[in-house]
Amino acid sequence: MRAHLVQLDIAWEDKPTNHRRIKDLLAPITVEAGDLIILPEMFDTGFSMNVETTHDADGRSLAFCQALAQSTGAFVHGSRTVLDADGWARNRATIHDGDGDLAREYDKIHPFSFGRETERFRGGASVTTWQWAYGGESICVCPAVCYDLRFPELFRTGLTMGAEAYVIGANWPDARAEHWRALLIARAIENQAFVIGVNRAGRDPYLDYAGGSLVVDPLGRVVADAGEGERVVSARIDAEVCRQWRSRFPAWRDRRP
Repeated sequence: MRAHLVQLDIAWEDKPTNHRRIKDLLAPITVEAGDLIILPEMFDTGFSMNVETTHDADGRSLAFCQALAQSTGAFVHGSRTVLDADGWARNRATIHDGDGDLAREYDKIHPFSFGRETERFRGGASVTTWQWAYGGESICVCPAVCYDLRFPELFRTGLTMGAEAYVIGANWPDARAEHWRALLIARAIENQAFVIGVNRAGRDPYLDYAGGSLVVDPLGRVVADAGEGERVVSARIDAEVCRQWRSRFPAWRDRRP
């Protein structure tokens, strides 16, 4: 099974353009049934607090992810804005399986207060996992969103739930690009798990983004790096690498919660 990291230069609050760009970026990529396509945080609008405009009111972005899964036979992970009846928004990551069925949803637990996300978004309440399984292969995945990466207790909770891989969609600014890379590697090393971080590229009206989407293996080795700019990078994800490393060097068993 392969992960395909879609490092998108997100068009600001323009869902049709972003949907089209994702299709164009994936067109030359060989995506097989059972693979995993990962989109950045708020892939359809960018990191906008204008939730009355950006929320997925008509389900268009949800339907886009579902159709992408059905057309490729791959799992699709994408985060978008949803709006509760009380006016508070959620930064929600949704995973569809290769049939287009809903596999799992996760609400970002840690809204980014420094970026004023807490003024419009309510944080989620629970860590979750889902099973990425196809053709006899299977790996337990814990989803997270952007700022969650700074909170290792979320990842430890995922580990206790069986996580062997973490998938993080982000809009992580260029100003803290070194933190992004260091934290992705740290989360992989300390949890002896794959970490797949998909960042956006380009710029929005307020910030620049350096991309830097990575796949890090359970030993902390970077096995795929998107660098800067808009592109798709792909990497094989083999659960046995995680299981064998944990068996040979079982550091995670020595933790004291």
